[in-house]
Amino acid sequence: MSFIHESAIVSKKAAIGKDCYIGPFSTIGDDVALGDGVRLESHVVVDGKTSIGAETMIYPFVSIGLAPQDLKYGGEATETKIGARNHIREFATIHRGTAGGGGLTLIGDDNLIMAQAHIAHDCRIGNHVIMANAATLAGHVEIADRANIGAYSGVHQFCRIGYEAFVGGYSVVVKDAMPFATIQGNHAKCYGLNRVGMKRRGYSAEVIRDLNHAFHLLLTAKLNTSQAVERIEAEIKDCEEVDLLVDFIKSSKRGVVK
Repeated sequence: MSFIHESAIVSKKAAIGKDCYIGPFSTIGDDVALGDGVRLESHVVVDGKTSIGAETMIYPFVSIGLAPQDLKYGGEATETKIGARNHIREFATIHRGTAGGGGLTLIGDDNLIMAQAHIAHDCRIGNHVIMANAATLAGHVEIADRANIGAYSGVHQFCRIGYEAFVGGYSVVVKDAMPFATIQGNHAKCYGLNRVGMKRRGYSAEVIRDLNHAFHLLLTAKLNTSQAVERIEAEIKDCEEVDLLVDFIKSSKRGVVK
């Protein structure tokens, strides 16, 4: 049986899974679906067409699925999808999508979204992502798996943050952050491979060596980006992580942080 506090306002049309907890003064709208074991602490608002996956923990004063802060939004039916086992901390805000941006804000599994973080309309976040306190994503931002966004950082519209990228605190990101990179600053600059993170996550010495060489060619070899990519492809073979880095650079529409 799920627990719903007597002061909570939960629509009879909402779908509430097994063993959920809905705390005091929380509000759940008509088109909300909560998976099994979802826990909402006090004063949580979930509205719009919103689904939240099993065992996700949502802390006080979080707002999910409300209309986006986009002046072009005209009340069209869009949605928010959040996966399983996420931790969404106090005062975080997550807005639903817009028709012009695909109509969906999507968050994967096992993410930590710290207090006061903001995820705007049509963002797409992968799995095992960490957004530290007050990290802010503008609309249409894409965050790949296992990326880390530092406290009080801002990511510009339509930017991508690559796999395992580390964005330092108080950064302003206006281009795509490459996979495995450490970037920081206003405007953010790339400081090379995130060696510490890669060692902690068990990457082999060979992979770290190959990626380090790739970042050397990109950042310090006095080559433009196209020349560096050609050198990387010629000099580094049979490394999936380097292939991922090259594919990310080639697919970038905004250019990459260097």
